[in-house]
Amino acid sequence: MATMNISLTDTLKQFVEERVNGGAFAGASDYMRDLMRQDYEKQKKLARMQELVTEAYESGVSDKTVDEIFNEALERHKEKQENAKANKTVSRRRG
Repeated sequence: MATMNISLTDTLKQFVEERVNGGAFAGASDYMRDLMRQDYEKQKKLARMQELVTEAYESGVSDKTVDEIFNEALERHKEKQENAKANKTVSRRRG
């Protein structure tokens, strides 16, 4: 595992120590890795959202009304819920 040294203000150092002493983390490195993993995942989600926005923008203007789009989305959501419910029922029967 690679090593990296960072400088913190006294306030931040105290905060990290409090988090570690609270028992949620094995040490300062564990806490910092957790923060970085969270930031990494957040950045991946933001990048995906940007891809979707770009895709939507590039797809052009729809001929459908807002109500039509909303109703289609609502139908897709209902179908997904029904499929999920059906899958739970099937798996319970098998179990």
